[in-house]
Amino acid sequence: MPTVELSPTVKSFLDADKRLLIAGDWTDASSEALIDVVNPADGARISGISDAAQQDVDKAVAAARAAFESGPWPEMKPGERSRLIYKIADAMEARAEDLAQLETLDNGKPINFARSDVAASIGAIRYYAGWADKIHGSTHNVNMPGDFHVYTLKEPVGVVALVVPWNYPLVMAAMKLGPALASGCTSILKPAEDTSLSALLLGQIMLDAGLPEGVVNIVTGYGHTVGAALVNHPGIDKIAFTGSTMTGKTIAHAAADRLKKVSLELGGKSPNIIMPDADLEAAIPASALGIFFNSGQTCTAPSRLYVHEDIAEDVIAGVAEFGKNMKIAPGLDEESMLGPLVSAKQFERVSSYIDAGEKEGAEVRSGGKKHGDSGFFLEPTIIANTTNSMKVVKEEIFGPVLVTQTFKSEEEAIALANDSDYGLAGCVWTSDLGTGHRMARKIRAGVIGINTPMGADWDVPIGGYKQSGIGRENGRDGLELYLQTKSVFTSL
Repeated sequence: MPTVELSPTVKSFLDADKRLLIAGDWTDASSEALIDVVNPADGARISGISDAAQQDVDKAVAAARAAFESGPWPEMKPGERSRLIYKIADAMEARAEDLAQLETLDNGKPINFARSDVAASIGAIRYYAGWADKIHGSTHNVNMPGDFHVYTLKEPVGVVALVVPWNYPLVMAAMKLGPALASGCTSILKPAEDTSLSALLLGQIMLDAGLPEGVVNIVTGYGHTVGAALVNHPGIDKIAFTGSTMTGKTIAHAAADRLKKVSLELGGKSPNIIMPDADLEAAIPASALGIFFNSGQTCTAPSRLYVHEDIAEDVIAGVAEFGKNMKIAPGLDEESMLGPLVSAKQFERVSSYIDAGEKEGAEVRSGGKKHGDSGFFLEPTIIANTTNSMKVVKEEIFGPVLVTQTFKSEEEAIALANDSDYGLAGCVWTSDLGTGHRMARKIRAGVIGINTPMGADWDVPIGGYKQSGIGRENGRDGLELYLQTKSVFTSL
């Protein structure tokens, strides 16, 4: 079995103390308590991270505020800032394999998927490096009495809290750090307690690249302590969060008290509609990969399959067969296609949904069992004979679990797709592009794929309708989240 050998630098990193990055220095947390870092492939402890507290958050916010108000960052020319962000991307590329190995050890995902994630993260930083010197306002002709020169300025929001999830740790960090850096903000990055290793290495990479102190601070710890302290801190100007809808609602309430800017990329339960004229040779494997990729731990995963009744059995059997042929193995196995769930807690959560589906009368058509004797591996699972009133259909499972239903008409398929509290993504499979575009307009979701589960590019905005979030990340839309607009009137 071809297994990746950990690099000496990764081994050394795992053995080293994990401190907090505050004001350009690696700093001990106020408490000596550590959070265990567990390899989800076998449940073994591989390292520990600092369990920060309120006073550590206070220090990080003070450092970010000082860097924003009086450090070299706000005085830096946009071109200089751009060159420095490019330098960070180049430094990440030099450590790409180390980042990928840490991501696999921490999250469990197959190493080749982790390498793709690292490449995508580097792409995000480079993309926003290109934006840093292209941020500008506009001039306006006004109708008010008198003679005026009127223009707008685009200015950084200030100090931002970046709270990222565990399913794509480095990608999500880069997605937020890129526009924050390009806009001139300073930040406190709070990685998920289950997957903080790649963020900590990224912090060292940024320091080595010459990022001024306090521009990016990294504080590890639990959501209910560090996350809550950041969200409620009076020194934070904006909160950017990716994660569960429940946590997003809590953050929105907290932000409302101080009218902080907030962007939320939240949960999804995305519909995948396969019409009777679809190319099944393309639709079946893509639908299977869409839900089973990253062990189903993807917010945009096409987790609700609506397939026309004439082709339903062929489609469900094909997706099940694809899942059965995926190699389930630890992420460091080069041939692995399906790694473990991120933690024992997540494994139990996903398993409980499968049990709930059966109790509600659904049928587990394929999978549904633990794989192997160690780690948190779950077989690719298909649940058939569901209805939109079932818990497994209504709620985000966040595992390799596909729920399926049939439909008779296009109108019924659209109604089923939109019968959800979520609206993050969706897709339609059809040989008629007119049908595809018509249905794409009617599905209430932020990202729609036609004959593809979903596209992704740093230049294209992503975000949700309904309870799937507020705001759009990526592209110019993502940059605007970190900017304020100031209007200036000058009497001539």
